[in-house]
Amino acid sequence: MPLIGNRLGWLNSGLFWRTFFLLAFLIAASIMAWVASFRIVERTPRAQQMAAQVISIVTITRAALTHSAPDLRRELLFDLASNEGIRIYPLERSDVVEPPPDSGLMPVLESTVKGRLGQDTKFAGRVNDVGGFWVSFKIDDDQYWLRLDRERIEGVSSIQWLGLATTTLVLSLLGAVFISRLINLPLARITTATRRIAKGQTPDPLPEKGPAEIREANRSFNQMVADLARVESDRAVILAGISHDLRTPLARMQLEVEMAGLDDDARRGMQSDLSQMDEIIGQFLEFAKPSDKVQAASVDLTALMSECAHEAARLPDVRITSNIADNVNVFGNATDLRRVINNLIENARRYGKTPDSGETAIDIACKTQGNQAIVEIADSGPGVPESEIERLLRPFTRLDTARGQANGAGLGLAIVERIVKRHHGSLKLSNIPTGGLRIRISIPVTGTLG
Repeated sequence: MPLIGNRLGWLNSGLFWRTFFLLAFLIAASIMAWVASFRIVERTPRAQQMAAQVISIVTITRAALTHSAPDLRRELLFDLASNEGIRIYPLERSDVVEPPPDSGLMPVLESTVKGRLGQDTKFAGRVNDVGGFWVSFKIDDDQYWLRLDRERIEGVSSIQWLGLATTTLVLSLLGAVFISRLINLPLARITTATRRIAKGQTPDPLPEKGPAEIREANRSFNQMVADLARVESDRAVILAGISHDLRTPLARMQLEVEMAGLDDDARRGMQSDLSQMDEIIGQFLEFAKPSDKVQAASVDLTALMSECAHEAARLPDVRITSNIADNVNVFGNATDLRRVINNLIENARRYGKTPDSGETAIDIACKTQGNQAIVEIADSGPGVPESEIERLLRPFTRLDTARGQANGAGLGLAIVERIVKRHHGSLKLSNIPTGGLRIRISIPVTGTLG
């Protein structure tokens, strides 16, 4: 049963296929039921119609032979065979007779014909290895066979029924595809719009037309998008106020610390605290900065990363190893990409220190792979528990082991991920088997910024 469930699991992957197969099953079952019911209902009338045809042919043929001149009977038989497909043979005791094929029509047909032509009427499907529909009749004391082509008796064959049912089924399946697409189109539009919201983009308004349920859903979704845009705008205004209201007192406090008569340790401690507060405010403002008006151009990623590596190498507690390929270019915003690299280097410097030496060894690599620019930054620290890697990318998240030494708001990696997604790239975190954390960024070498 699990194997069957795995094989049929793809049916649950999309509402379109589920709707299509349910409609197809319903249509196919309806067609089969209709065909079966029709054949049952029309069996008796069709058998009686065929019997009336046989009775009429036998009666007219017998009358023609009875009343024709003896010297003209041979010519009459030839005309019946060539023009009407009716052949007359004498019935002999030595004839090898095979019964007609068994079908639901034969009992009714035989009963009706015998009721009119006599109970001694015989039927055969093959006489002396000659196929057809054979029926016997008498002229005086002589018995004869009358043979008709089977096509005149059988009517619609099973193959014809199958062809008709197949054609109807194919047309019905095409209709099911159209209906399924029509039903799932509004849901597909909402899904596409939702994905754009997840990427930080503003989707186009959904059409508020169609059935009442669709209109109400689209109207509610459009209202939600408008509310989110208003909340985003309000947040930008609030954070702009924070920049003005907090950074001015912070600057005044820094000036007062410099002028106050404090000993060196107290002054350095207070300056460090004020610097941390200023950095936290900066992270808030960077995380909330709108991204729809960022200018993009071709960026020399090789030169940009070389500059970042050179600046990081000047730090006293960092050892940089770089492997940066030449002529790596991407389409994006140079300021945002520089912020990404600096954030990752700073993150590695803070939390990737080697326990023995207290120094951070950072490996910086950049190369082109296919149509992607690959950036890797790795440290040799303790790494991150596997269960916490995904959580690290969430805003305002720091590991418990880093809280004591953290001087940020837990937005560094969230800001990096947002910028990378804006460049249509991907961000992946993984532990190094020998120790440390590796961050891999993949960005298209060409494209658009959005």
